[in-house]
Amino acid sequence: MVISIEDRPHAADEMLWVREAYGLDVEGDVPPPLTDTPAPAARELTEAERSRWAAVWPSLWRRIIEHAGRPTDHAAMERLMDRDLPTEQRKTLLSQVMGPSWRDEFGDAVFEDPSYRAWQQRSFTTARSAAPRPLDEQPERRDLEALVPAWRRGLERIVVLACRGPYVRTLGPNALLVTAEIREESRTYRAALASFVAK
Repeated sequence: MVISIEDRPHAADEMLWVREAYGLDVEGDVPPPLTDTPAPAARELTEAERSRWAAVWPSLWRRIIEHAGRPTDHAAMERLMDRDLPTEQRKTLLSQVMGPSWRDEFGDAVFEDPSYRAWQQRSFTTARSAAPRPLDEQPERRDLEALVPAWRRGLERIVVLACRGPYVRTLGPNALLVTAEIREESRTYRAALASFVAK
């Protein structure tokens, strides 16, 4: 049995930061707030920008988490290592491997904000300073009895968001999206694993 954990996918993290740092009022099936609330962004959005960003956010979010739930394309990763790969093919392949992102839609400038840099640095420091857990305390090992039936139903990948509050979604035929809070608590994680039904 092999289960991969996609802990805090980068493109999803960026989307969540944009939503909170810019105070976007986003509608639809969206996750709860980040565990580490970022400071407000320094730049003020115009009303037109705010309206457009809030309108685009849900559909882009859906595409990003769907991509995060897909298995890693190892063949595409290997082709990227080919030094003789033509530039256009490399760009197409890289886009396929990396998936959609906020940067593709709106550029990189939004992430040059002091709020983003501070938030990212805190995240890095927290991850680096966390003591490694013993194997038996890993959530998947701890809740193996609930994980095995989900794996038998097709679960191969668990995508974890750094959000507080409950949020569990099946992503396609092989992946489950959960918040870190859900994964940390055995009772809620077991319920999330039990809810997995391949789509």
